[in-house]
Amino acid sequence: MPRASLPPSGRRRAVWLAAAASGLLLVLVLAFVAWARGAGPGKGTRRLLDVRSSMETSELADRLEQQGLARSSWAIAAYLRVTGSKPAKGRHLLRDDLSPRELVQRLTRSPARAHARVTIPEGYNFQQIAARLGELEVCEPSEFSHAVFSPELVQELRLRGPSSEGFLFPATYALAVDSDPAAVVRTLVAETRKRLARLEAKYPGAFDALAKSDGFDEHDVVTLASMVEREAADPAERPLIASVFFNRLHDPSFRPLRTLESDPTAAYGCLVEPLVAPTCADYHGQVTPALLRDARNRYNTYRHPGLPPGPIANPGESALSAVLAPAQSDYLYFVASGRGRHGFSRTFEEHKHVMGH
Repeated sequence: MPRASLPPSGRRRAVWLAAAASGLLLVLVLAFVAWARGAGPGKGTRRLLDVRSSMETSELADRLEQQGLARSSWAIAAYLRVTGSKPAKGRHLLRDDLSPRELVQRLTRSPARAHARVTIPEGYNFQQIAARLGELEVCEPSEFSHAVFSPELVQELRLRGPSSEGFLFPATYALAVDSDPAAVVRTLVAETRKRLARLEAKYPGAFDALAKSDGFDEHDVVTLASMVEREAADPAERPLIASVFFNRLHDPSFRPLRTLESDPTAAYGCLVEPLVAPTCADYHGQVTPALLRDARNRYNTYRHPGLPPGPIANPGESALSAVLAPAQSDYLYFVASGRGRHGFSRTFEEHKHVMGH
């Protein structure tokens, strides 16, 4: 038998109920979206949150509420479950005014999360880079510093020195907020390798020539370039300063033999090994004669011949070029003469005369 059709009043009621249900659903969806995009409970205070791989959603939600990162543990737990979000284990750099959506994007390290424009100036060391990354919420400074000195990461990146210092290339990057510090280090080192390959093409045979003449490898080139970077305020002087360092390595008349006598190297020793050399206790940014006499500072190039143990900053392409293609000179000395320039001389007597002026 044919199915009995609903009377007009029944059809109208069914349509009305369907429309009401659809409207209610739409309201709920819009309310959910508005909540997910609404501001967090705080005023922008930064928080660090450690997430374990075994952490249950409910436990994570409770932690977020306890630290003032979410208004309701129930709501944020529901959001995590509805969206199927799986937080990445590790330490996260968060803020208590983040919307639930932004919060979960950081926790899952979603590619859709915000990115920061990070400019690293030439000559910055790891500590300065860490501070800038922290300011821009890319990663927590101490976590980045730890990654720079991680033996496992240094080995993975095929670096010979005690850290990845020197290979954190100074450039402008678009980096995701709350990034894994090791991933940031990998990005910066990859850029250095890219630039070194470009310079190898620009100066064919230069790396091989330095390997034969001075036993230099990639690490040594970057180390000397970092010294040139820290000494040369004027980019035009970099090739000349590089020539002075090479002359000190090669000239048998320079004393003490093969000492590079660079103040910034001793200062860097106090940054990375402050407890090794007693004179570092009195270092507050000003290099003193006592500091330069202290042989316990492994980075003191007044007391230790040759290059320091590793780079003292992160050189740019210009400083690297200066090492690969130094100026031709017989200068052994240079001293600041004002306005970022230096006076150069061949003998110590000439050097003293330049210093006097």
